[in-house]
Amino acid sequence: MKFSCRQHELSKALNTVAKAVTSRTTIPILKGILLEVDNNTLKLSASDLDLSIEKKMHITAEEEGSVVVSARLFNDIIRKLPNEEIQIEEMEDKSIVIKCMASEFTIVGQAADEFPNISEIKEQKKIFIEKDILKDMIRKTSFSASIDESKGIIVGVLIEMEEESLNMVALDGFRMAIARETMINEEKKKIIISARILNEINKIITENEENKEIYMIIEDKKAVFLMDETKIVLRLLEGDFIKYNDILPKENKCKLKANRTELMNSIERASLLAKEGKNNLIKMSVFRDKIIITSRSEEGNVKEEVFVEKEGTDLDIGFNSKYILEVLKVLNDESIIMEFNTSVSPCLIKPVEGRAYEYLVLPVRISTN
Repeated sequence: MKFSCRQHELSKALNTVAKAVTSRTTIPILKGILLEVDNNTLKLSASDLDLSIEKKMHITAEEEGSVVVSARLFNDIIRKLPNEEIQIEEMEDKSIVIKCMASEFTIVGQAADEFPNISEIKEQKKIFIEKDILKDMIRKTSFSASIDESKGIIVGVLIEMEEESLNMVALDGFRMAIARETMINEEKKKIIISARILNEINKIITENEENKEIYMIIEDKKAVFLMDETKIVLRLLEGDFIKYNDILPKENKCKLKANRTELMNSIERASLLAKEGKNNLIKMSVFRDKIIITSRSEEGNVKEEVFVEKEGTDLDIGFNSKYILEVLKVLNDESIIMEFNTSVSPCLIKPVEGRAYEYLVLPVRISTN
């Protein structure tokens, strides 16, 4: 194998595939990246068996071939080289020689035979998803999934394809996020993808702005995302997701309309003292036409007031400020609706019009004295 290419193009491709490399694996070959040269195309592949990424780029090839290189070392070397032409050659002993201007590295390579085959796709039915819609839906839901691997299925995000909508749902026992987009689907499907992997997909989409179209292929135990020269193959989580529609409250005793930015800024300021206490606790008192937000700790106390449009009863309720802020920060709406029942039942956050999103946040018990 022998080829040449530009440093910044190779570095960018490596940055994409390296997202599938894990240092935690007990399988040595998976700590590497597979390089395959064929017909002036370099294909880079990496896998941790849950997530596999393949990226193609144009090169000038002198000899075809394939080899596995240490992901960490190869990536570090290429990233540190100047943005000039790089020549890479595989020697007979599987070592790799990297030349760029006055620099020359020789690193150990491995035979490509043991690397897992991630290219095979049985199902060929592609589902088109708009790039910006996919990015936005991941951003609006993935933060609500559990990060505790022992919690099973709720480390994943439910992706639900209905006749006329695409829904994403995530929850962790303290809050739940639902995002909906209008989308015509030929058939109904439900899959669950690890939130960690969805976040990596989001990074790849963001870093590769030239990817105009995204297609998804769903098989029995895996899903494939196709973007121009990038292929992402991931293992689906198996199990039944919680029936999230049953959790949503059907009525409310207190409903208010608030300016999202004003509310967010007030909670952020109140949380400065909440962080000094326990559970990032803030108290929200809904009284007449305003929310009074308070927080106290050994360091001091704070009081904020936000004017709202209110229907229903007054209410005192406590929250972990982090959970409310994370919701408000992913939204773009000028105003939002908040619905409450009691001081110990969840708060529902939704748009003024439509059903584009719904967030459920559990309260924290507060002392009544």
